[in-house]
Amino acid sequence: MSTTRRRVAGTALAVAIGATALAACGSDSGDTAKGEGGTASKTVTLVSHDSFAASKDVLKAFTQQTGYTVKVLRGGDAGAAVNQAVLSKGNPQGDVFFGVDNTLLSRALDNDLFEPYEAKGLDKVPTALQLDAAKHRVTPIDFGDVCVNYDRKYFTEHKLPVPESLDDLVKPEYKDLLVTENAATSSPGLAFLLATTAKYGDAGWEDYWKKLKANGVQVVDGWEQAYYDNFSGAGGGKGDRPLVVSYASSPPAEVLGLKTQPEQGPTGVATGTCFRQVEFAGLLKGAKNPEGGKALVDFLLSRPFQEDMPLNMFVNPARDDAKLPEVFTKYAPVVAEPATVAPEKIAENREQWVKSWSSLVLK
Repeated sequence: MSTTRRRVAGTALAVAIGATALAACGSDSGDTAKGEGGTASKTVTLVSHDSFAASKDVLKAFTQQTGYTVKVLRGGDAGAAVNQAVLSKGNPQGDVFFGVDNTLLSRALDNDLFEPYEAKGLDKVPTALQLDAAKHRVTPIDFGDVCVNYDRKYFTEHKLPVPESLDDLVKPEYKDLLVTENAATSSPGLAFLLATTAKYGDAGWEDYWKKLKANGVQVVDGWEQAYYDNFSGAGGGKGDRPLVVSYASSPPAEVLGLKTQPEQGPTGVATGTCFRQVEFAGLLKGAKNPEGGKALVDFLLSRPFQEDMPLNMFVNPARDDAKLPEVFTKYAPVVAEPATVAPEKIAENREQWVKSWSSLVLK
């Protein structure tokens, strides 16, 4: 899932990343760092996208339990981070990669980036999320749903029914209301494209996008621009578009930190438009600290980290026994039937889909 994915309130994310940076600092020149009491402890390096965030206390507990200090290397959004991992395969920048999702998984697996490892706690993860269960090259860590979000105030004031499905978005009453991200440069943009291929199939998705373009869809490079600059419902809403491709977990981010919790958040989710993203971690082949890497993968799937993720990265934990915070259970809708596309079908068609989409929508 990626910076673009990120479904986080800007201030909350900045604080979380700041805490992570403080907790995760390691030596740039060696493989040891000073732990508690000034004693030497081995460093394990996590390569990820820019939106990786974890509480300082959770990372500190991992160090106390294992002796390993976590160093985090962030490499842009998910696509950029995966591309860098491919370029450095065999001599990786770190020990563990976190942040490859099911839209990019085939690229990572086809390039043989990961050493198989069956993580502790995998028995607590639903089989539907274990897309590499036969080989355990990657471990599911979290999932989220890319969905159209809407500005409640706009639809109330204009007495307009909220769109509930992809079909609704091409209706005349929603003309010039939707902003989405570029499928060629953005993780949620690609996920939204995949939602349409899942819904309309090879024969129909291009016609759908022709209709969507004719209905005034706006395309911008990435999630932050779409959500904060163009969407009218985010943080006071400076944009003029009341519909945006974002996440089912965006509404909790909008109310997080408010002194008084509203009955409803300012934004809602059209649950009939969603595509499920699953995010994975894997032990990088050629890792300098493979034992530390295995411990780190286990940690990412442990309940302390899993229960820390929702309010730091605004994703759902992969473990089904991890407890969600109240702000999630109250404001984030449960998406019962998200669209999915098999990773092998994505691998076979992704480049052509994106190329065709670009020709249709960007020209």
